[in-house]
Amino acid sequence: QVQLVESGGGLVQAGGSLRLSCAASGSIVSIKAMGWYRQAPGKQLELVASITSDASTNYADSVQGRFTISRDNAKNTVYVQMNSLKPEDTAVYYCNAQGVVTPTVLYPKPYWGQGTQVTVSS
Repeated sequence: QVQLVESGGGLVQAGGSLRLSCAASGSIVSIKAMGWYRQAPGKQLELVASITSDASTNYADSVQGRFTISRDNAKNTVYVQMNSLKPEDTAVYYCNAQGVVTPTVLYPKPYWGQGTQVTVSS
C-alpha cells in the first residue's frame, strides 16, 4: 500500500518562508508526477505546483516566482519551498502523486496525502 506523508506546515508571518515535504512510501516502482494542491476555506482545491519524473515543472500563476518545487526520485519525495508568503496562501496543502506504479496493481493510480495546514498571518 502506498502512503504519502507530508510535513513542514505551520504558522508564519507574511513575507516569511516555509518548506513542505512529502514522502511516498510502500512498494513503489515509479511515480510519473508529484505535486502540491491547496484548499482554502470556502474555496475549491487548486493546483499549486507539480513536477514530473524528468523534472518538468508547472506552477499556478499565483505562486510563480515565489514557490519552488523539487523532487528526489530516489527517495520518492517532493518538496516545495515557499517564499514571500502572503495571507492568501493560507490553506491546507495536499501532496499528490500521479501515475504511481506498484508491483501489485495493473494500472498506475493517483494517491493523496492527508494534508498539512499553512497559515500566513498579516
